[in-house]
Amino acid sequence: MIKHTLRKYLSTILSLLICTSFSPLVQDSVDLQPYNLRLEDDELDGTDSTLYVTHDSGAPYPAYAIYGDSWSHTDVNPYNASPANMSGAVAINLTGYTHPILNVITSRFGFRRWKFHYGIDLRLSVGDSVRCAFDGRVRIARRGKAYGNYVVVRHYNGLETTYAHLSKMLVQVNDEVRSGELVGWGGSTGRSTGPHLHYEMRYLGQAIDPMLLVDFATGKPYKDAFLLTASHFDYVREVEKIRYWTVRSGDSLWSISRRTGTSIDYLCAANHISRKGTLRLGQRIRYR
Repeated sequence: MIKHTLRKYLSTILSLLICTSFSPLVQDSVDLQPYNLRLEDDELDGTDSTLYVTHDSGAPYPAYAIYGDSWSHTDVNPYNASPANMSGAVAINLTGYTHPILNVITSRFGFRRWKFHYGIDLRLSVGDSVRCAFDGRVRIARRGKAYGNYVVVRHYNGLETTYAHLSKMLVQVNDEVRSGELVGWGGSTGRSTGPHLHYEMRYLGQAIDPMLLVDFATGKPYKDAFLLTASHFDYVREVEKIRYWTVRSGDSLWSISRRTGTSIDYLCAANHISRKGTLRLGQRIRYR
């Protein structure tokens, strides 16, 4: 009985000493982490490969653990990063999502003739409400040549979303916005052939096909979380291969073909032009 009591007493003292010695270190490590990150074992290979990011209102910027202090008010992709080379997976929390506007898709993500389209175009009327997808903070709210009036919001789940061709912006840089809050009114500003919303989702500056995450027929995410991997950025390598020739005085399809090592048939197919067509000075011809 005495031995049992003594053993219990010593065990209690030892536990108190351990807690007293190490609890400050544990607390400091939590406080220094602007976002709560945890790595889970991959069921297939037993390696830590999946990164989960959770909201922490104490961070100076949303998704601070991913983006750090980078907070440009002018550049959609100011990051020197290549998600196409990322290892493992990033779990993107999609709970609380609000679809910007539920309407007909007029253009999808991917190659559109010789250019790459980095988002989804949704039909709307001038003045229609455009809403924020997730909680976050406005990083860009300005007018650009291509986007017209556009807003970029960085979200706490690690994504950034872009809302372009707005007739009016209803938020300003550094505004805190909630999911479902108005960011602007639909329009046709910038390079636009008619009223529509150009909607992008990006991670570390690189665009992701929003239709992989969200059912555009219902405006709801397919799942509460999306595992983002390098394979979702394979298109970047294809885009980087694209090369253009700017037409100068005296150029013809034959001369461009000779100088670029590309067949005339490819030049016509890639640029949707005819062998008998006339080239314009300054015209960009895709040759790869």
